[in-house]
Amino acid sequence: MFVAHFDVDAFYASVEIRDDPSLRGKPLAVAGSSRRAVVLTASYEARPYGVRSAVPLYRAREACPHLVVVPPRMATYKAVSREIFEIFGVRGFPVEGLSLDEAFIALGDVTFDDACEIARAIRAEIFAATRLTVSAGVARGKMVAKIASDSCKPDGLLGIAAGDEAAFLAPLPVGRLWGVGPKTQAKLEGVGVATIGDLAALDDAALRALFGSWSAHVRDLARGVDTRPVEPERETKSISSEETFEYDVRDESALVALLREQAKEIAEALAREDLSARTVGVKITRANFSTLGRQTRLVEPTRDARRIFRAAVHCLRRAQLNGAAVRLLGLRVASLVPGAPQQAGLFDQM
Repeated sequence: MFVAHFDVDAFYASVEIRDDPSLRGKPLAVAGSSRRAVVLTASYEARPYGVRSAVPLYRAREACPHLVVVPPRMATYKAVSREIFEIFGVRGFPVEGLSLDEAFIALGDVTFDDACEIARAIRAEIFAATRLTVSAGVARGKMVAKIASDSCKPDGLLGIAAGDEAAFLAPLPVGRLWGVGPKTQAKLEGVGVATIGDLAALDDAALRALFGSWSAHVRDLARGVDTRPVEPERETKSISSEETFEYDVRDESALVALLREQAKEIAEALAREDLSARTVGVKITRANFSTLGRQTRLVEPTRDARRIFRAAVHCLRRAQLNGAAVRLLGLRVASLVPGAPQQAGLFDQM
């Protein structure tokens, strides 16, 4: 059973460059205009300056004085995302969406060559429909497929044949392994474990000393064994905004700043559809791909960006991340009702 991981290259920035070719080749950031705005996506030309997702905009401008900044057009990005996901789903394979521009697809019990050809065809169809490039990885498991797609960016396709997973992973830095954050990586390097191959070669006693009850799972991942299935998400009656960070984020102030931008976007979407929401929640995916959510129910429905933002921050702090690395942050409103709110809404914890 092969899995493919697809990731649109610098999605928001690529859409802006597609729609305004004069931006091509320039260091570009997509960000809001407020004092606390953060970079949502940066073009590849901006990244050598340290400009990347979740970096505060003022720091990005300091690092790259000639940075071109354009405001986000979330309605456009979502429309493009719908086009892309329609292509993902046209063959009937299970699709697990990770964000607007990223997904796993279960390709079924096909040969390795056929799996790579399917991934190649999907990439070509997306480019023909949207003029956007997509990087893809193909492997027997989700983790290896994801690492493969990251390794061939931008505009690449990398397939890892069955049986080659351990050899592919072995020379990579141990920090590339799911669940190994900077602190764990430093700890491992301190005992001479610098690569995934070094980790895979540890004996049982050494692994247990480092990872405890998680040691068997870590060894499987280091050897490329990952049996987690692709899990399609069910449709929900809600409006949401998610951002997958290029680099994991630990700074709560950066997460709060992103929630502020997402709250504005969702408030605008509610107004466009003449809806108000009574439930506000956050979705947090950690560096090890574990996901948690927190939500709160408002006393009265709202479409006010400030109230949505305050409720979202309340949910974020209830998650008690304590500096944990975050790879994705999402804001969602649900329990939608038609019309504008009749009065201001406070919120109650659920």
